[in-house]
Amino acid sequence: MTDRPHNNTDWNRRTFLKVGMAGIGLTGAAIALKQLSELNSKARVIIPPLPSDAAMASGINPMAVLRDFDYGTIKQENGRQIREFRIIADNSTLQLNSAVTFNTWNFNNRVPGPTLRAKEGDRIRVLFLNQGGHSHSMHFHGFHRSEMDGVKPVRHGAATVYEFDAEPFGVHLYHCHTEPVTRHIGKGLYGMFIIDPPKSRPPADEMVLMMAGYDIDDDRHNELYAFNGLPDYYMMHPIPIYQNQLIRLYLLNMIEFDVAATFHLHANMFQVYPTGRTLKPTEETDVITMGTAERHILEFSFRYPGKYMFHPHQDYIAEAGCMGVFDVIERNA
Repeated sequence: MTDRPHNNTDWNRRTFLKVGMAGIGLTGAAIALKQLSELNSKARVIIPPLPSDAAMASGINPMAVLRDFDYGTIKQENGRQIREFRIIADNSTLQLNSAVTFNTWNFNNRVPGPTLRAKEGDRIRVLFLNQGGHSHSMHFHGFHRSEMDGVKPVRHGAATVYEFDAEPFGVHLYHCHTEPVTRHIGKGLYGMFIIDPPKSRPPADEMVLMMAGYDIDDDRHNELYAFNGLPDYYMMHPIPIYQNQLIRLYLLNMIEFDVAATFHLHANMFQVYPTGRTLKPTEETDVITMGTAERHILEFSFRYPGKYMFHPHQDYIAEAGCMGVFDVIERNA
């Protein structure tokens, strides 16, 4: 969860009517039951408290982004459940380090955009408003009809609605598909879209890591790299996790200009669920190679307390900001 407001309050009734969304009201009981069910499914998982120094930096808080899942708003229409999300394309500056300020194009005022989450078969509705100063769009990976493919630019000040069924289950992504696509993604217009299988996966401490690069001088090469938006953040602010507790890591490579990136975990091995499309792992390793837009679920737990690095094994990417540390804590510590 970012500490910045998503500006969703800016979506007034007039905006909804303009995009044809006179939706049926919320069903409070259904929402409460759904939230209770989601809480119960995680009842056996204990999340360490956020470090006191994990403050918001440059308007985002990568420590909060780790476990911030947007389940949308549930509505009932004509006997069917609709899961509705509101996304605004906008601009903001990001302080990448002490010397570099980067002008981002973003979704809901954060880089990466919110991690949208649904269950397979849900009807998804995305209300998209472009206030970014350029034409933008939202293209979702997965199954949908051609008119929902998000390749048609939405001009500044305009809104549109994307609606489709969430399928297939797995780890997907969304991004702006307005040309030049590389520039739009490189400026920050991307995010993760998780579709859970009909039967939930076992309880785990779930978190998201998205790798990305920053071309700060427009030479079509990345000078800086990051997990979840800010270079070196998780080196300066290690991620606390508990010893012997299952970690489920949703991992996405959104690095433009580099054809592939690896992910390596120190002092451990992880189970790999390719694209999140399997319920059983297909391999165990400590390094995995991913092309741009490739994503997987990785599962692991640490036997021993201590601090353990993770990073791409292309050292130039790691040394330019895409590097972090897990701080493994004894449960009774």
